Amino acid sequence: MARAGLVIYRYLMHVLRTGCVLLALTTLASAQTSLKLIPIPREVRGGADQPLTSGVQITCAAPCSADDTFAVDDLKSYLISQGVTVNPSSPVNILVERYGSPISKSIYRDANGGTAAEMPAEMTAEGYAIIPDGKGLAITAASDAGIFYALQTVKQLVTGTGTNAVLHTATIRDWPAMKYRGLDDDLSRGPITTLEFEKKMIRTIAAYKVNIYSPYFEHTQQYASNPLMAPPGSVTADEARQLVAYAQLYHVTIIPEQEAFGHLHHNLTWEQYQPLAETPHGAVLAPGQPGSVELIKQMFTELASIYPGPFLHIGADETVDLGLGQTKADVDARGLAPVYLDFLQKIATALKPLNRRLLFWGDIAQDSPDLLKGLPQSFKDQTIAIAWVYSVEPKGFDRFLTPFTKAGFETWVAPSVNNYRRVYPDNNNALPNIQRFTADGQRLGSTGQLNTIWDDDGEGLFNQNWYGILFGAAAAWQKGESSIAAYQDSYAQVFHGDATGYLNEAQKEMMLAHRVLQEQAKEGDGTNSIFWLDPMSKDGLRIGAQVLPYAHDLRLHAERALTLIAQARAAAPPGAAPVLNGPAVYDPAHTYPSAPTTLRETDAIDALELGARRMDLIGLKFQLAQEIAQGYQRAYAMQNTKVRKERMDVSRELSDINGVNGRIQDYIDSYSLLRDLFEQAWYRSNRAYALRPVLEHYDYTIGVWEARSEKLRSAQRQWSDTHTLPPAADLGLPLPDAFTQKPESSPNH
Repeated sequence: MARAGLVIYRYLMHVLRTGCVLLALTTLASAQTSLKLIPIPREVRGGADQPLTSGVQITCAAPCSADDTFAVDDLKSYLISQGVTVNPSSPVNILVERYGSPISKSIYRDANGGTAAEMPAEMTAEGYAIIPDGKGLAITAASDAGIFYALQTVKQLVTGTGTNAVLHTATIRDWPAMKYRGLDDDLSRGPITTLEFEKKMIRTIAAYKVNIYSPYFEHTQQYASNPLMAPPGSVTADEARQLVAYAQLYHVTIIPEQEAFGHLHHNLTWEQYQPLAETPHGAVLAPGQPGSVELIKQMFTELASIYPGPFLHIGADETVDLGLGQTKADVDARGLAPVYLDFLQKIATALKPLNRRLLFWGDIAQDSPDLLKGLPQSFKDQTIAIAWVYSVEPKGFDRFLTPFTKAGFETWVAPSVNNYRRVYPDNNNALPNIQRFTADGQRLGSTGQLNTIWDDDGEGLFNQNWYGILFGAAAAWQKGESSIAAYQDSYAQVFHGDATGYLNEAQKEMMLAHRVLQEQAKEGDGTNSIFWLDPMSKDGLRIGAQVLPYAHDLRLHAERALTLIAQARAAAPPGAAPVLNGPAVYDPAHTYPSAPTTLRETDAIDALELGARRMDLIGLKFQLAQEIAQGYQRAYAMQNTKVRKERMDVSRELSDINGVNGRIQDYIDSYSLLRDLFEQAWYRSNRAYALRPVLEHYDYTIGVWEARSEKLRSAQRQWSDTHTLPPAADLGLPLPDAFTQKPESSPNH
């Protein structure tokens, strides 16, 4: 359509709208759909639905910049992946128009309720407007990022696949509440993601309007100046540069976090760095050693050349060794906070030639508000304090931020997806932590949010974290306190294309499972520690006594999650089977492939399934241990019987413990399957580095039960030969009453 014609057309559409008349210029579905969008736009009003039976055309008005062309091509690729034809003759059109032209101003005016006004300054950096225009959608934005984010919203306005796809039209004005919306990703406590996965991750977080990615390094970024630090398989400078360039296309800035004070144990185990360690082979650099600052300069000079963005992150949290070694006398004389803050200033001075803003964690400095106020303005201007808290704080988060805001620092907030040391993230903690911390940060003027992933025990699987990552993205973009309920009602449909919503319910079941352990059993939540715990050990018996009364409920929640996952897969239309070029080659990332469906982000669904299976085993293993103890006691009590049936019962009891379908075999089978599923999930996102210790943990645990099986087999032979049995203690088995929780002693008894 010619430009003049479009202007007239849009003018007519404006008249019709303001006259409250709906003209069906194309075949429009009359049913209104409740829109499910993540993040929820600032202003949104649903329109009519348009079937995409004949596909969709996408028009980028000239002059269409390279960035806008990239954003349009990204949308096209997505639609094609959903089986939607991008067809230049389709009656449904998506018009992309940079703000500034008469048409774009008409689009904005309609999105603004028909009020003639210029796009406000708060929208120009990343905001956008969308309207239904009778043929489909028309969008406008004043920036590259705004066009990109508008088209990410358009992706979510298309539901269904193939010829069954539908475009849900809407009138939208949208812009972010926070300028910086980020994800901090631990690449040092075990898993290091592959470059291929990192690119996919960048595409995905950008689709939900995240614009910062911060990889966390202790010792896993390779440095030419200090080549000993990073192990084989860690991040190379070339890989980092590739990721930086790739992320830029998606409007994501990469901020490398290199710990520059604490958390440097792996680096400080090398003998050549011992003079710089606060304590021998510790984790903290000694501030009094000139070589400490020189080492920091070397690392960050390289980082600045690799990562050209405006920020560098120096970490500086949890400096627990400070004052215990080389700086003890100084700390004893002046106090911990002055020594800590003096060193931060030395770091900032040393790195000033790099011309970057320096981010630092606020957990140490927040306890010295008066000292913060007295720091030089130049230091405050050069730095950003990031308050980090990962718990639900009933009294709010002000106390973590106000020491910095009152001292004149710019602040960001850092909640967490609460994945660390757990079989699956505990979203009972993650969602309210993200929600309230981010809202409090907005109220107190924080300019950014940096949602965090931590892999403390090395077992973290990135694909288990998307639920918390996307809610973090929503909370940072949306103004005020984001609705958890609205998010939970939209996640599966938006992220997975699950029209049934079953995957929403599966996530809730996992939350309920965590809650059983936390609120009923009073045993934390679904931690890796309890997953690995030997139920027949001293600690296992004590904790088993707490868990057993609630194991039934725990397992039903986990199994309900598994059932819902299966139902979501079954309800989804089948997808195309992968095309093999030549004979199949063993791939540990696809040892147990699920049947292809049109569901999206299936690796995350598989990771959810793995979490539910591990959660179920937590309950099962305590049940089995108790049954083994009870069964052996019954057999032992009958060993002197002369009654043939009772002798047969002894053999049956022993077989139930250690037969083909015995309880011990259940342990071996369960841990063996989970070992394979974990390895598969690992390779879907990570390099081989750091996998071995986790697999060894599985192998060791399986070996424990194999050894118990052998002991029981010996007892079975003894019974067959002599009709006697050894005491349970000789086999390492507890007595049944060991699983009975003892009441705590009272001072009155």
